[in-house]
Amino acid sequence: MTSITRNLPPFVKDLGVSIVGKKCYISLVENLNVGDIDCVKYAISKGLGIGIVVGGSVMKVPQMLLILNAGSAEGLSLPAYILETLSYAITLAYSVKNQFPFSTYGENLFLTIQDILITLLIIAFAPSKKPASSNKPRDLTVALLSMAGIAYTLNSLPISTLALAQIATLPLSLFSKVPQIAQNAKAKSTGQLSAVAVLAQILGCVARLFTTATEVKDPVVFTAFALALVLNSVLGVQMWMYWDAKPAAPVAAKHKKDEDEGEEIVSPQLREEAKASAYAYEGLGYGVPSSQQRFGTPPRSFSPVAGSPVAGQRRWARKTVD
Repeated sequence: MTSITRNLPPFVKDLGVSIVGKKCYISLVENLNVGDIDCVKYAISKGLGIGIVVGGSVMKVPQMLLILNAGSAEGLSLPAYILETLSYAITLAYSVKNQFPFSTYGENLFLTIQDILITLLIIAFAPSKKPASSNKPRDLTVALLSMAGIAYTLNSLPISTLALAQIATLPLSLFSKVPQIAQNAKAKSTGQLSAVAVLAQILGCVARLFTTATEVKDPVVFTAFALALVLNSVLGVQMWMYWDAKPAAPVAAKHKKDEDEGEEIVSPQLREEAKASAYAYEGLGYGVPSSQQRFGTPPRSFSPVAGSPVAGQRRWARKTVD
């Protein structure tokens, strides 16, 4: 068997050496020495790292699709995603400055980009209380300019300052999950939160703990991933607890439904006036009008007599609700 593994095509050998290094490639591939524990752990770590990077490139795609398909970001916490995006961006800048292997942090690049897109989607699909004077274009512009400014600042900071910022990702990781956890607990629902994305984050944190301990051995980074694992696990438990709960209908959709059904909330005063109008019909010999007559425009032949309780103060409604 070793005669085959020692004569693999050059492109296979070059790829293997680039992943696990020449020493471990010779030990594990060419000599088939599976007893080399250090190289086995290193190879597993590299494999997990590559898998995490590939998975991270699409991890948040299900979340984006959920928002787009539903036309709503109901249940998603904007502060949570802002803080999470900042945390990913700091870790990315810190790892690049320290020239860590790309397999140990590569997913942060893709997760940062995806979190930026989700943040913009949350702003774009946020319920607007005043549609006529919506400030969404302004909010999106401010968000984009802020993100560009943060990216430029992180790229300009020296390593010593980025090290302090990396320590700050510990509380950032905490506070980025707490708003979402609190919102889920309050609503008793996870809204449009993606179960696939949450599960992928849990598995990613577990794998990252192994790769960090094996390759980087940075206690700050390790602690950050450990804390992220705990908080993502809490979100996972909430997904299980509130699995059957349905998110509340978006405010804009509710308003549209009311308009389609022709419903109109009428004040008690108008309701009483409508009743008085019905009594006026009956008193003048017209009989009790139908529902269409009662709440529509009165017939032309009808003219309230002077002194009538409704003379000079006709107010009509399409429908009354109790």
